[in-house]
Amino acid sequence: MVELLTGEYRNTLDEKGRVSLPSRLREALEEGILYLTRGIHRCVWMIPPLKWKEISAKLLESAALSVEKSSLILHRFIGPAQPVEIEKTGRVMVPSSLRNFAGLSKDCMILGIGNSIELWDINQYDAFWDTHEDKMMAVLEELGPLALFS
Repeated sequence: MVELLTGEYRNTLDEKGRVSLPSRLREALEEGILYLTRGIHRCVWMIPPLKWKEISAKLLESAALSVEKSSLILHRFIGPAQPVEIEKTGRVMVPSSLRNFAGLSKDCMILGIGNSIELWDINQYDAFWDTHEDKMMAVLEELGPLALFS
């Protein structure tokens, strides 16, 4: 099982489309592979193989290409997914289709989100929080029993 992946890290994408994972995240990963795919927001999800197997099995089990809504899910997450090796130096090559989707240029934000990692263009990430910060309190109140600091 993957150790809890947490943290917010600024980094840069090199001219070849590679990003270096912070050592703290690399150490928590058991395998030298991540599955990269489109995130819900304009980011790239980086998912360890065992978790990807679980997620993709659930999606494929419950979705059908002939049903419009489930077809959208398959096209969003399964279709663009690619296994990528973590180089010995800790770098990960981000496929150009995913870089384009997430608007990745040079400056990036890497987030450990429990059992996965998100890769954002720093401007997209800042814009996301500019848009969603005001909603945060309402979300916490709506979650009720999940509110950790009540």
